[in-house]
Amino acid sequence: MSPKSIFLIVCFLLFCSSYAQDKTYSKTYHDDGKLASEGWLRFNVPTDYWKFYHENGKVSEQGSYKYGKRDRYWYFYDENRVRTQEGHYENGKKINWWLFYDQKGRINHKCQLNKGVKNGYCLKYMDEKLTSAEKYSNGKKIKEWTNFRDFTRENSLSDLK
Repeated sequence: MSPKSIFLIVCFLLFCSSYAQDKTYSKTYHDDGKLASEGWLRFNVPTDYWKFYHENGKVSEQGSYKYGKRDRYWYFYDENRVRTQEGHYENGKKINWWLFYDQKGRINHKCQLNKGVKNGYCLKYMDEKLTSAEKYSNGKKIKEWTNFRDFTRENSLSDLK
């Protein structure tokens, strides 16, 4: 092996070992000693996958961090492990479609968000049936429909993607 190859291998190994040392698995605990959260830290900043727990030990939320801010898809649960909401984050802000659930775990409404603000459609459900729709622009309601027929007459369903 040439000296140049050996040098490159040593540099690569040093880089890999320093990266691995920067990243640690962290756990925090509630006052009663039960697990409160667990996930990865890089330079003491949350990164990658995390889980948070209610005091009863059930998962309260789970998702990923990027540079200490929520990122990608997250799930949220009540103390009985019923899903309450889920959706995408980008740079710590809610984006795209978010789903919100009732106490039985059925979709209650879903909204399009941009940087945590309603921007697009919000569809409301009761007993898993669409009951009304609203359209928002930068957090302000600009239109509301109380039946699906009127809504589809005025809007393209491709807008709901």
